[in-house]
Amino acid sequence: MAEVEKKAFVTGHPIAHSRSPKIHGHWLAKYRIEGSYQPIDVAPDDFATFLKTLRENGFQGGNATIPHKEAAFALVDRRDEAAEQIGAVNTLWFEDGELWGGNTDAHGFAANLDDHAPDWARNGPAVVLGAGGASRAVIHALIERGVSDIRIVNRTLARAQELQHRFGAGVSAHGFDATNELLAGAGLLVNTTALGMHGNEGLSADPVRLPDRAIVTDIVYVPLETPLLAAARARNLKTVDGLGMLLHQAVPGFERWFGKRPEVTADLRALIVADIGAKQ
Repeated sequence: MAEVEKKAFVTGHPIAHSRSPKIHGHWLAKYRIEGSYQPIDVAPDDFATFLKTLRENGFQGGNATIPHKEAAFALVDRRDEAAEQIGAVNTLWFEDGELWGGNTDAHGFAANLDDHAPDWARNGPAVVLGAGGASRAVIHALIERGVSDIRIVNRTLARAQELQHRFGAGVSAHGFDATNELLAGAGLLVNTTALGMHGNEGLSADPVRLPDRAIVTDIVYVPLETPLLAAARARNLKTVDGLGMLLHQAVPGFERWFGKRPEVTADLRALIVADIGAKQ
């Protein structure tokens, strides 16, 4: 009897821009797995119905991206610890008849730094720019790895304070005007905002203020070298771009749906870098 093809998806609204199908398609081909991973555009009003019909439509699970991460959090039967802490779900799978929701963004963030700056978690205080959904995943990853001094900087102080209260001891909230003072003793600077994509206007952090040992990373990956990373590199600081976070966050889901833990390789990175270049 032929094995039933395993099916997974990524859903968002819109979804055509997603690079997840290229990532998972690469792994399906590499490991010669009979399966598919398809992008599905689902409007917010239709998302609950979409989840209810996953099993009858033959899906093992899939990914949820903007604007569905918070809705997925509310609609699943069970959630893993990362999803509970972050307050959003990006990965869905079935287990013991229940629809589970997890969040792999923190894993992706940490694994990317593990690849390129292995001692990052022992490098001292961390400054996190931004207080949106992405920053929650970053803060969770920092706490999981034992970073005890996490400084959230946000244009709207109240939003940073919300995260301070959410995550508790070791997390502090600051307005943009405090950034350069906070950088003076920091070992890690993380940009989670979109402000630095096209220039440093509005991005309060100046890498000149950082110690020589500091690591600078930006979760933005288009462009691969943001102005913040370029400024840090010009100062001979260690920099880590955001593409690895995208690649590594895909690993746990693929393993759950297709039964094989995939590797993030130079070939996969080159494939996505070429796709970024073709669409810029």
